[in-house]
Order: sequence, then C-alpha cells, then structure tokens
Amino acid sequence: MTDGPRPAPLRAATLADVAREAGVSPAAVSKVIRGAYGVSDGMRERVGAAIERLDYRPRTAARAMRGTTTTFGITVPQLGNEFLTTVVRGAVAALDGTGFDVILAPSEFASSMHAVESLLDRQVAGIVAIAPPSDPERLDRLARHVPLVQLGGHEYSERFDTVAGDDRAGARLVVDHLLALGHRRIAHLTHAYAAEDDQRVDPHSLRLVTYAAAMRTAGAEPQVVQSEASEESAHAAALRLLDGADRPTAIFAANDTLALGVLRAVAERGLTAADVSVAGYDDIDIARHPLLDLTTVDQRGDEMGRTAATMLLERLAGRTEPRRFRTDPRLRVRGSTRPAPAG
Repeated sequence: MTDGPRPAPLRAATLADVAREAGVSPAAVSKVIRGAYGVSDGMRERVGAAIERLDYRPRTAARAMRGTTTTFGITVPQLGNEFLTTVVRGAVAALDGTGFDVILAPSEFASSMHAVESLLDRQVAGIVAIAPPSDPERLDRLARHVPLVQLGGHEYSERFDTVAGDDRAGARLVVDHLLALGHRRIAHLTHAYAAEDDQRVDPHSLRLVTYAAAMRTAGAEPQVVQSEASEESAHAAALRLLDGADRPTAIFAANDTLALGVLRAVAERGLTAADVSVAGYDDIDIARHPLLDLTTVDQRGDEMGRTAATMLLERLAGRTEPRRFRTDPRLRVRGSTRPAPAG
C-alpha cells in the first residue's frame, strides 16, 4: 500500500461520449466502428480523433456483462519459451476450482501492447501482461478498464499490480559466481532490445546494466553480444564469440533459451565447461537435465504465475490498492560452470 491519495476512478467513455465529442450521432459512430459502407473520410477522421482523445474502447459498453465473464487473458511474447510456459502453468493452477479459465494471446515482443489491447477488446475479466515494452502510461490507461497485472517489468502504478523477479540481484549472483571461479573474460549474451540504460526497467536491460557494472567494479571489460530471442539466434551469436580472437572463458546468457543455444555452440566447437563456462537465467525444467546441467538463476516462474492470477481475483473481489510482488532469485550452481582455464 502506498501513502497519499489514490486517483479517483475514471468512468470509461461511452459511444454517446464519442458522438458528442465528434459532433455526430451515436449511429454514425457505430457505423465508423463497424466499418459500414457509406462513411465519408471526414466523418471517419472526426470519429477516430474523438476515440483517441477519450481513450474509448469499442464494445466497452458491454462492461456491464463483465460480471459474468469467467476468462482471464495472458500475453505470451515468445512462443516456445519454457519459462513463460511455467508462468502460465502457475496461473492455471491458482485458478483451479475458481470457475475462471485462461486464454493466451501470443505475440512478439514488439507487439506485446497490441496483444494486451486485443484481450481487452475481447472483454476478458482480467489481464496478465508478461513483460511488454516499457509503456506504463499506456498500461495505466488500459487498467482503468480491466484488472491488470504486469509480470516481469518493474513499472509502478496506482492502477495496476506488478509481479517480477529481482533482476539486479539475480544478475549479480551470476557474475559474482563466475568472478569467484577466476573468470575475467565474461561475455553477456542478451536480447536485441536490451540496453545499458539506468532508466530502463525491463528485465533484460536490468540484467545487462548489473552485469556491466559488476564487471567494471572487478576491473574487467564488459563484452555484450545481442541476439534475437530464439535459441537459433543465440547459437549463431555464440559461434561468433567462440570463433573470435579473444574467446571468452565464460558466457552469461540472459535467459535459459539463449543459454541452450550457447551450450550447443560450445559442444559444436569441441569445447567443454572446462574451456567455456555457461550460465543462464530462469531455471527451466531442461536446465536440470544431466546432459546439460546448466548453472542458472531460479526466479520461481510458477510462483510468479500463481501470484499474478491471485492478484486478479483479489481485484475482482474489490481490492483497489496496488500491490507489488517480487521473488528473490536463487542461483542453482551446476556443472556448466567451472573454474577459469589457466593462462
């Protein structure tokens, strides 16, 4: 709970409000929204501008029916990411026996906000937005219409709840572990959108900033390599690192999907953990497989999913105060990290 007055809840704009704003009839607004035949360009522009100014959501009048809606929506910004599957699994477990179902909205990272808006227009009862690009003002507007939890990001709002891991602490655990093993040439493989910017609050940027600061404090030079979010892209980036003139003795991958690509590249070059240590982040199930034995950070994705779903239920039950929940990371040291090679 936070100190100070909370903003008064805002009434959602109605179709009649849009009509008054645009200076047309409600029937005309309806025709524009439906894309009906015979609407002039001028009317379409006036109505579109009014919708934008009022933040009107088509079909928002059906909110009166939301009390009978029994579906929560979850955005999934990367299909095939096992950590996100773990989060969804936790949310589904929390809803068992409640009468609520879950629908997923797959998206790429760049279109995550569009996925959130699409779920809202489908009249879901609540939304878990997994790590969308940092746009707290837009999320804040959407949260006026429906209970919303941002999972993975670290924005703060009086209107939506947040669930995240402590990304700074988790990244520091990895770098400190590798430094303690004697590594100094530690590369960081991260997502293409991550940036070394103290103003950014997305998970991968926080991990990158923490890695770079820890390396400099240790008197070592950061080496950052970016790739797309897939294992294949990480594999290609790792091969470039391994084939370079100054091969790193350790690679810290920003999540386990990327780490799998790195492990494959290490094996293809005939190397082992004694030559190049590899660490990941998320502790997905396959990380514990004895053939991988991946050192990684456990941020308890199932607990994050359960907590996010529970927060939505609390909002529907009448809670209005915002909640922030953060899991404490745990480093799972396994066989993929070894002492730095001599020389």
